[in-house]
Amino acid sequence: MQRRPRLALIAAALLSLSLEGSASAPLPEGFIGAFPLAMADPLFGGLSGIEISGDGLGFVALSDGGAFLVGRVARDAAGAIVSVSMTRPVLLKSRTDAPLLPERNDSEGLAIGADGTTFISFEGAARVLRYDRIDGFAQNLPSPREFSAFPQNAALEALAIDSKGDIYTFPEELRGSKRIRLLTGQPGNPHGPNFPVWRFSKGKWSQPFTLPRNGSYLPVGADFGPDGRLYVLERQFRGIAGFGSRVRSFAVGTKGLSDEKTVLQTPIGLHDNLEGIAVWRDANGDIRLTMVSDDNFLAIQRTEIVEYRVVD
Repeated sequence: MQRRPRLALIAAALLSLSLEGSASAPLPEGFIGAFPLAMADPLFGGLSGIEISGDGLGFVALSDGGAFLVGRVARDAAGAIVSVSMTRPVLLKSRTDAPLLPERNDSEGLAIGADGTTFISFEGAARVLRYDRIDGFAQNLPSPREFSAFPQNAALEALAIDSKGDIYTFPEELRGSKRIRLLTGQPGNPHGPNFPVWRFSKGKWSQPFTLPRNGSYLPVGADFGPDGRLYVLERQFRGIAGFGSRVRSFAVGTKGLSDEKTVLQTPIGLHDNLEGIAVWRDANGDIRLTMVSDDNFLAIQRTEIVEYRVVD
């Protein structure tokens, strides 16, 4: 996330002091590798979304500073990333050649359809933009009035597109919203209410069901896998102890999400601030999770691509 309060930035800086010790944390089953990314460009950093090609070699990454970059990876015989080449970040355009305004460029979620149509979700001014090409002009999707009730720094972080072209998004958090009763009728959970899932289909938004809240994890990324399931990347922040990440997958039906499975849960401090996720199938037929970390544009944090194989 881009516009963090000062205390959160301080906490993120303190977090980095503990990262040296995180390498000794046990690796979860299915871990493939973590590859650091770096570039001497003021627009580089804050990576909050990623999409990867079907062969696992090409990718598009989105920053929460209103920019994107395109890259390719090389892999070894085991499928782990050994090198990465990237373009320099390019600012997203508005409806004209001008870039998005600073107060409206907190881009978070990235979803690319089979035809290359790109959708991007935002915090701050909570909305979803459509691009025929990611380097083209923005088109505003209609925004339900409920979007304006999301907390400014915890709005539409997660975005995913299914095989039919329907768009799914949901806020990172709801607590603190003055209009929370408009969004969900799920009181009683000590960690807060369930997350309303919004779907854009046939030119209209609807809120057909919710994402069940489970513990103190918050959703920050989503993608539909090749198996048709919805994979949700969730984050837990424990101050100087670091970040923990979890990925849950769900079957998506007309009546809601079902068959919940926790496919990954990392120890606190093992990885940095994982925010973007892409789900694909490798040459061995295994489903892979490719995730990218948001360094909050702080040199003291890490930008990296982290990959896991889903283990039944």
